[in-house]
Amino acid sequence: MKKLWMAMALIFLLLSIIPVVSIAKELQNKELDYQVIPDEAIRLRILANSDSEKDQDVKHKVRDEVNEVITEWVKDIDDIEEARQLIDDRLPELEEVVRDTLEKENSDDDFELEFAEDVSFPAKLYGDYLYPAGEYEAILVTIGEGSGANWWCVLFPPLCFLDFFNGTSVADGDAAEAEEEEEVEVEFFLFKWLGLS
Repeated sequence: MKKLWMAMALIFLLLSIIPVVSIAKELQNKELDYQVIPDEAIRLRILANSDSEKDQDVKHKVRDEVNEVITEWVKDIDDIEEARQLIDDRLPELEEVVRDTLEKENSDDDFELEFAEDVSFPAKLYGDYLYPAGEYEAILVTIGEGSGANWWCVLFPPLCFLDFFNGTSVADGDAAEAEEEEEVEVEFFLFKWLGLS
């Protein structure tokens, strides 16, 4: 009988805690559901020739050089129109940076560089946030065949210090699944103690 009264007291205690836990969890989910990338942003996407170690290394070298140059250009700019104009005017310089980097790396690959409003990006899961697939304003550098893994970041406002590369690419069909929370099986010690589980 004593066990039953203790069990009832514990059940009452648990029932009074559940609403508090639910509210805390909802607040935590809201904090995690942030969008690092502003609506008005210019991205940089670099596609490697292939997934070979050499081609991926070349991609990273191009990334470092291009990112360094553009970050310097836009560091004191806070207007997206001004950033667009500056990047558009200096695309030939950017092409020269990519060309020089490929030559320095002894790469025979050709490349394409474009600045457009409709550059396709795959969905990417980064931490607890899913960056949706879509078409975004970006500078796209395609090295060789462009069939290797890509790297991307946000050039303006300068967010390339965020390591989007370590996010997980998500196939279009998996994007919805990535947004769903995993179900967690909870087992209460009380039910085990009373022999109810």
